[in-house]
Amino acid sequence: MRIAELHIYQKDLPVVGGPYTMARAKVDALDSTIVQLVTDCGLTGWGETCPVGPTYQPQHALGARAALAQMAPGLIGEPANETLTLRRTMNALLNGHNYAKAAIDIAAMDLIGKQTGKRICDLLGGATGDRVPSYYATGVGAPDDIARLAGEKLREGYPRLQIKVGGRPVEIDIETIRKVWETVGRDMRLAVDGNRGWTTRDALRVSRECPEIPFVMEQPCNTMEEIAAIRGQLRHAVYLDENTEDLNAVLRAVSLGLCDGFGLKVTRLGGLTPLATVRDICAARSMPHTCDDSWGGDIIAAACVHMAATVNPLLLEGVWIAGPYIAQHYDSRNGVRIVDGHIPVPGGPGLGIEPDDGAFGTPVASFG
Repeated sequence: MRIAELHIYQKDLPVVGGPYTMARAKVDALDSTIVQLVTDCGLTGWGETCPVGPTYQPQHALGARAALAQMAPGLIGEPANETLTLRRTMNALLNGHNYAKAAIDIAAMDLIGKQTGKRICDLLGGATGDRVPSYYATGVGAPDDIARLAGEKLREGYPRLQIKVGGRPVEIDIETIRKVWETVGRDMRLAVDGNRGWTTRDALRVSRECPEIPFVMEQPCNTMEEIAAIRGQLRHAVYLDENTEDLNAVLRAVSLGLCDGFGLKVTRLGGLTPLATVRDICAARSMPHTCDDSWGGDIIAAACVHMAATVNPLLLEGVWIAGPYIAQHYDSRNGVRIVDGHIPVPGGPGLGIEPDDGAFGTPVASFG
């Protein structure tokens, strides 16, 4: 089974009730890139990558499409069912740009599943259940508004809440954390996500002024070096997110003891194949983690859920998908949905979703 055609699509994903606000980004709509691989035996596989604007990380949508166009001619004729071979070929064609390569990796896994009749979670080792826990991320907002939203999400069944902070006076962040805690208490697990938006001074102050609130502090500062400098003074567990740009970064964080867990992104790490390696490293060190992505539609959501289904439930912090912030599904019948704070694992072969005809319009580039 070899790649005969490669098509690249662009899809705008407006934010419902936007903008979505983080410490270093504010977005009203997301620019997603979809990849369609067509094989010489007629099977089609789908992949996706969707950076959150140009400032959240070094990745951006125009870069994704340029990187895919750079690699595409060299991928025609390559075996679609050999993910390691594809990885080596992509690395030979282009240095870096894991977020673009991830779309190819996801599409290849979708093809392998369709070829073998297996779900991606089964190809990755087997599912631990038929659904995975989700969590809700609030966006940066006024303390009372975020506390009210936290109460709503608790009633909807979410077991975990991520409170976005940063990019404003730290006193407001502290007030927000306290009001959320007063609202949900121990009925929800809490993560406080700085998205690199705090100084080391701010992170220390938050931890010292909220010692009784059991939250995870996710990516409070910009760099690993900043986090390492204050790690021993913090009273809360620390998870890394944006700093986990590749496998080497994960190995560095684990070996140096810089964190207690991770917020992992499928596309940041290069796709499902490399994320499976990180999953196993985390299992070896008993490090909890999420299985997420920065944004995207049903394709990315399905990839996140399939990976999460293979994680030891004791280590799975949850799955974040952009579904609640998007008004449409690529697959109108089998789109990935959150039910009572949990996400059913798609049941069909491969990703288990198949985009509707015409869902992405005309390709912006085609090869093969």
